[in-house]
Amino acid sequence: MIVHTSRLALPPVPDRTRRSGTALLPALARLATVAAGLVLMWQAIVLATGAPHYILPGPLGVGRALVESRELILFHAALTLSEVMLGLALGAACGAAAAIALAYFRPARRWLLPVLVASQAIPVFAVAPLLVLWLGYGMASKVAMAALIIFFPVTTAFFDGLRRTDPAWLDTALTLGAGRATLLWRVRVPAALPGFASGLRIAVAVAPIGAVVGEWVGSSAGLGFLMLHANARVQIELMFAALLVLMAIGVALYLAADALLRRLVFWQADAPPAED
Repeated sequence: MIVHTSRLALPPVPDRTRRSGTALLPALARLATVAAGLVLMWQAIVLATGAPHYILPGPLGVGRALVESRELILFHAALTLSEVMLGLALGAACGAAAAIALAYFRPARRWLLPVLVASQAIPVFAVAPLLVLWLGYGMASKVAMAALIIFFPVTTAFFDGLRRTDPAWLDTALTLGAGRATLLWRVRVPAALPGFASGLRIAVAVAPIGAVVGEWVGSSAGLGFLMLHANARVQIELMFAALLVLMAIGVALYLAADALLRRLVFWQADAPPAED
């Protein structure tokens, strides 16, 4: 077998020292600047429209509700965060297993892939009541909802990475006598981990949506439940405060996952041309 030695060059490994703690401060400064700009824009809209507080409360009222109801919000936020984390773990594991099955077994690719694509046409709001019916009003239905909403992005990103392994690496492994299973676990999977990491970043951003949709359909706790009840009692400031906490959870999860994945998948090129 001919080995294309000219194509064996490994991707450049970025200098990990560039990812030191010094990069964190500019990122936090940008985040604080964006948050301050959004708050100012929010207040400007309130002043310009003259909307009553039960339609569009101002940031000061929401901040006051956030402080006064902090214990209540933290209680519900902890439950929602638990649902999101468990859903992420379950959805990532199922998505990775499905991607590997699609890549390793050709019949699975032919029969399962169209079903996965077709399943994305079903709105999550239509599935949520069924999950509550089958799994009950407890945490299980919310975890399943979060796992379901991230399953497809993780599967497709990882499967795409498994399909796009550099042929030169496969030729080299075959020349060295690697079997099919060795090719998968020692060549294809490591080469596809950057794609898997991209799928996980998307999953972290959308997982809270699944948990909150599950709480809206049927629950007795969680930020989604709190927002529904606050809206019903015309406690709009509290509803906005819960929404802000949900957004903060999403941003914090994404930043933490991105930092962790940058360290774990350190061979992934990480220099967008626009930043050069």
